[in-house]
Amino acid sequence: MAPVTTGVILAGGKNIRFGGITKANVVIEGETIISRILRVFRGLFDEIIIVTNNPEEFRSIRNVRLVEDIIRGAGPLGGIHAALKSSKSEAIFVIAGDMPFPDRRIIEDQMGRFSAANHDILTVKIGNLVEPLHSVFSKKIFDDLETFLEQQGRRTVRDFLEESDTAYFDIPDTEEARKAFRNINFPDEV
Repeated sequence: MAPVTTGVILAGGKNIRFGGITKANVVIEGETIISRILRVFRGLFDEIIIVTNNPEEFRSIRNVRLVEDIIRGAGPLGGIHAALKSSKSEAIFVIAGDMPFPDRRIIEDQMGRFSAANHDILTVKIGNLVEPLHSVFSKKIFDDLETFLEQQGRRTVRDFLEESDTAYFDIPDTEEARKAFRNINFPDEV
């Protein structure tokens, strides 16, 4: 498999449970979630893409590409689709823009495992918990993803993973690992 050289932050969504505030811009311990992710991404990836349908919120961030959904209303899969289409590399690492504690070591291990494997998608699993928005996607899935988005009534990442050549990267269930995959859905979780 080709090395993963593009990091993608999914910073779209309607953020309904968060009162319409873009979760990637929420401040946790004095730093926005997106800044925390970018700090981990810099040095790991040659290309960083932020997928958002509100690019004006991120224009001040340097050395990133801002990409909008091509297929609107498709949720995270629409963001993955847009990132795959615009990426310069053969595989992308994707993280949700509401995960404030990314772990560089886990990401490096996951990318290494993907590069050594022969699967189209590698997603994280802690015990029985699958985290589909901490995954590596090969560009080879692009046509299948586009067909899935255009023809299916359901559009969840989990559904697409089940229909694809997906491998799972098992992570020990530790507090450190759980922290790395924690996401923020409601204001009181901040």
